[in-house]
Amino acid sequence: MNLKDRCRIVTDVNDDSFVGIKADTDNALIYFPLGYQLPEKDSEIRKEILKLFSILNEFKDKKEGLLAQKNFNEINKVNFPLNAYLNIIYNYFEFGYYKEVDSIYKTESRGKINWSKTIKQQTPLISFNENKNLYSSIYTSFTVKDSTPNENKEITIIHQHCVYESFEKIGWIFTSYMPPKPKGTFNKNKFLFILKDRLRNTNNDNKKILFKSMINMINFMDENGSNKFYFGTRKFEHIFEGLIDKTFGIKNKDYYFPKANWKLNYNKDKSTYPLQPDTIMMHNNKIYIIDAKYYKYGITRNPNDLPGATSINKQITYGEYVKKLEKDTEIYNAFLMPYDKNNNLFESNEILLNIGESTSEWKENKYKYEHIQGILIDIKYLMKNYKLNSEGNISKLAELIEKSYKENNY
Repeated sequence: MNLKDRCRIVTDVNDDSFVGIKADTDNALIYFPLGYQLPEKDSEIRKEILKLFSILNEFKDKKEGLLAQKNFNEINKVNFPLNAYLNIIYNYFEFGYYKEVDSIYKTESRGKINWSKTIKQQTPLISFNENKNLYSSIYTSFTVKDSTPNENKEITIIHQHCVYESFEKIGWIFTSYMPPKPKGTFNKNKFLFILKDRLRNTNNDNKKILFKSMINMINFMDENGSNKFYFGTRKFEHIFEGLIDKTFGIKNKDYYFPKANWKLNYNKDKSTYPLQPDTIMMHNNKIYIIDAKYYKYGITRNPNDLPGATSINKQITYGEYVKKLEKDTEIYNAFLMPYDKNNNLFESNEILLNIGESTSEWKENKYKYEHIQGILIDIKYLMKNYKLNSEGNISKLAELIEKSYKENNY
């Protein structure tokens, strides 16, 4: 089976919304978000999977990425330590099984000499120097220190258990190879005692990472009574918002949060939780209020899959508040939604595509921010470039929003 056969693109129809890795049958599958397009080659798909894992790690809610035993609706949940599994696989690829070495001493003519043992164990030649009237000892053989890997030590056996477990769960992402079954039986308390002792007594950063990963995995293996696990989220919309904000937004956007208060007769006055726009973007002294909408319109081209009146009116409220703060500044509004630029119903291959604008019937719509532009963004491009927050990306989006406003209103 190639990697593509173990990947799915979610549809967000009914309960098909999970993004990440999930094993609720014998085989685990990788689920990509709406609008994602997978390449054909395994080597390229592998990069896409690892990029997805990285994004899930960075943005997902701490309550997400949990394992539900037996089925995904049970209360009993256990954290699946994906990073621990990946660390153990990477370490095994580079170094093989972890082996500690035993020191041995042998008689050689060269090497790392242990003089104390050499003097006790070796017989020197005795020579007399007539000029100095001195006897001297000449050693032709020495006791030298050497080391040999001990493959039977318990720490190696523990590592064998962890390597086998990691390849059984997610090793297929990297290779069809399956390491041999480990020696001995799994013993959580004994394994953890040994690993924690090694962790306390090492200053090597690579060993620390390996020992911590093994500890996390063993805790998971003990608590997980089955092969069912998942790492990911059913609410990728939150991650989509984070990707948009990191790609286009300013850092200190809380200045633009509309706030409200209660003045109470029977309690202390109460400040309400402020409205929070997803992203505030700035370019050429203009402000762009961006609402990231992980909606299906970019895939279905169905108007029912567009933001509704609540979202539209909220965006206008943001615009009014920002205009109050920045009276002399041009302010624009936009929804950003995912799509696949290489496979879509819009006959487009643009990274950013305008599909129209929304307005409110209760406003005169004389301000630019009252015209909310609908923009599709290629989800794959976004996931690959979100860390850049580059002037080029910001400039392209700003220019499209302004151009779309002009085209839709003049």
